[in-house]
Amino acid sequence: MLRHSPAAGAVPAGCGPAPGPPLPGLSDRAAHLPRLPSRAEPGDPPDKAAHNPACIAPRARAFLRVPEEPGQVVGRTSRCTGRVHPAARTKHRLTLVFCCPQSAGSPNTAPADDPNPAGEVDMRLAGPLRIVALIVTVGLTWIVVSILLGGPGSGFPRIQQLFSSPENSATAEPRARKYKCGLPQPCPEEHLAFRMVSGAANVIGPKICLEDKMLMSSVKDNVGRGLNIALVNGVSGELIEARAFDMWAGDVNDLLKFIRPLHEGTLVFVASYDDPATKMNEETRKLFSDLGSKNVKDLAFRDSWVFVGAKGVQNKSPFEQHVKNSKHTNKYEGWPEALEMEGCIPRRTTAS
Repeated sequence: MLRHSPAAGAVPAGCGPAPGPPLPGLSDRAAHLPRLPSRAEPGDPPDKAAHNPACIAPRARAFLRVPEEPGQVVGRTSRCTGRVHPAARTKHRLTLVFCCPQSAGSPNTAPADDPNPAGEVDMRLAGPLRIVALIVTVGLTWIVVSILLGGPGSGFPRIQQLFSSPENSATAEPRARKYKCGLPQPCPEEHLAFRMVSGAANVIGPKICLEDKMLMSSVKDNVGRGLNIALVNGVSGELIEARAFDMWAGDVNDLLKFIRPLHEGTLVFVASYDDPATKMNEETRKLFSDLGSKNVKDLAFRDSWVFVGAKGVQNKSPFEQHVKNSKHTNKYEGWPEALEMEGCIPRRTTAS
């Protein structure tokens, strides 16, 4: 390593030996730079540098670091900031390192025999610390932006709650409340809430719900092709029996035996699935008409039909929907749309 003081053009008296022989790989001019120690070298007399101001307090000094072989990495010099001199860019990567003198009380000053000088430790920690600081900054920025611009689907919902004021929480629109069987409004007292859906084509089965209890559905595995009928006690609202009757390949007498002996006040819930009418005869249509149906007389192949009636009613039921099977209006190929009906049925006061 050669040292050169840019402030002096010649070697001050008593500051070190004369220039040595040229180093391999350097030009004549660079190899013969004077060797100027800014402090006393080991082995020098104690008073050699003590009486020479040029050696004791230089304003700046430069260390010329030269690798002995091409590609060799030269170790760091503590308490120095490296800079490649334009004139020193050779294939040997000649590096000129400028150093500024530091006081004895400087925090970066380390003992001469310290294997890990303070400046070298600082250089090693500077890169990781900058990366950590960048990650923390990006994370905090993301959190703040999420809080300020966040919607229902944004992250950090708990953090948003902490930063949101109680007034904003109180003025937020409440979610639509669902009542029994998913009705948007509650039923009056002494009324039974119901919701029913006919089958969709021959793929999705029907559903019948009463007072938040599923009476018939594909999940309960008690529905089938044809007419799905649930009998309910009109006073208590309890399920009496639920069955499915195949109106395409089944026996209509099974249906007649099921609805003939009904008691006064029994509620009858009917939902079609696929084909509700192929096996239906005149007696069957009359029985449903007596229960309050006005559309059963027109029920045909693959029509959609939902109906709620009761034994002993005097008028036609208000709870009935019917859609004809027509290739011009069918929602599905060969089937009309599924029907959905909901409402509140008054309880019967007596039953016989």
